[in-house]
Amino acid sequence: MADPVGLIGASGAIPDPGRRAGGAGASGAGFKNILLENLKQVNELQQDATRAIEDLQTGQRDDVEGVILATQKADNAFRMLQAVRNKVVEAYEEVKQMRM
Repeated sequence: MADPVGLIGASGAIPDPGRRAGGAGASGAGFKNILLENLKQVNELQQDATRAIEDLQTGQRDDVEGVILATQKADNAFRMLQAVRNKVVEAYEEVKQMRM
């Protein structure tokens, strides 16, 4: 799979705060790495919820509460990811409107 945010942190692109010497984020992970890790976690939660629903339908699982909990976790994670995406797009649009 291609890196959806491959330009973040690359030379000539958005600077990585973790690369600053002596800064507060000198040892922290970059935005790109955090974003990709969260995308993976949301994907795993979605897959777990799908698996739980399929297991319930096939009779391999009988705890409806666990299935509901898995789907709610996946839904909440996806909504949070959407909110982050919306804020990033909003910030990008704002920067795009700035005059140099």
